[in-house]
Amino acid sequence: MQSTKTSSPTRRWLMTGVLGAGIFGLPLACAASNDVILGSLQTDHLNLSLERVANGFEHPWGVAFLPDGRYLVSERNGQLKLVDPTSEEIRTLTGMPDVSAQGQGGLLDIALHPDFEGQDSDGENDWIYFTWSKPDSDGNGSRSALSRVKWLNGELGEVEHLFEQSRASGPGRHYGSRLAWLPDGTLLMSIGDRGSEPSRAQASDDHAGSTLRLTATGGVPNNNPFVDAPDTLDEIYTLGNRNIQGMTVLSNGEAWVTEHGPRTGDELNHIEAGNNYGWPDVSQGNDYATNEPIGKDSLPGMVDPVYVFEGRFAPAGLTEVTSDAYGEWEGNLLAGGLSSEKLLRLRIEDGAVAEEELILEGEIGRIREVAQGPDDAIYLLTDDPQGGLYRLKPTH
Repeated sequence: MQSTKTSSPTRRWLMTGVLGAGIFGLPLACAASNDVILGSLQTDHLNLSLERVANGFEHPWGVAFLPDGRYLVSERNGQLKLVDPTSEEIRTLTGMPDVSAQGQGGLLDIALHPDFEGQDSDGENDWIYFTWSKPDSDGNGSRSALSRVKWLNGELGEVEHLFEQSRASGPGRHYGSRLAWLPDGTLLMSIGDRGSEPSRAQASDDHAGSTLRLTATGGVPNNNPFVDAPDTLDEIYTLGNRNIQGMTVLSNGEAWVTEHGPRTGDELNHIEAGNNYGWPDVSQGNDYATNEPIGKDSLPGMVDPVYVFEGRFAPAGLTEVTSDAYGEWEGNLLAGGLSSEKLLRLRIEDGAVAEEELILEGEIGRIREVAQGPDDAIYLLTDDPQGGLYRLKPTH
């Protein structure tokens, strides 16, 4: 396990005249012609520009890139927004289900089917997958759920419900809900421990506190690690995960995640089939009320984190830099932070973090999502009542 870090002293902002105004709420703006340049940044290995692509979103959570250049942005209040950078229009798409939007719940992550084409005709694989907090009929609880909706060239078809967790909880906390496709066409989904009973993450008959591996139609792959285990739910891929809100599958097919500890102890983990990542028996975080350690640092049969972030990072959003336009950054991870308002670069070497570099801290606020777009730029969503979509790209 590694918990030390190296922070770069060379990070330096070259501000533009609109940087302060951009952070503190200019009116809604989108499209290439209206991008707001916030500034340029010198890092260890390259220079970057930061620009705002669109804003005015209500607590945005996930972003997906359509083949025609438009974006989809999910808002926690249950709305799915279509951003058109050509017409400068941001439109709410109709047809999404009613979500339980209390606390951390709502409409959460979104992901396109790996073979999404988005043609004018009804493409067989033109599905938008989304996670959400599904309210129970009695109104007293909610469940992390997965659904998909057909894309009909700018409109939404009927919603298909694919999966919901086995047991409801009081609404509001630790939904997890990140999505990432594996190379074999199966889908990883995180589910948090739901907050009130951390021990659920060690219960093999409970989806809470786990990652799941599902087929594209919400079924169970026949080679899931616990399919033949009578006491473990078939969908479970890993156990002992407190609340994963950053997830990415690397170019080499490995799945990596960032997950919230309690009071500190936020983790980077390499997710592998059948592993138990320890929560709450193993943690390097402390109790919120007493500030006393929770669990042990390590236990037999449980996988230690690859990396423990310093302080209260509050991770959300994780992506691999896959473009050679970023030079030394290619193959590195970029991890976003909520309360820390940080963007970190992590260089992985031999399964460990060999270098950490601070890229952003406070310039745009709480970073909810980090994703590399088809144009090779890095896109960031900020979690705010007037959240924005930002683009970070190298300058030459």
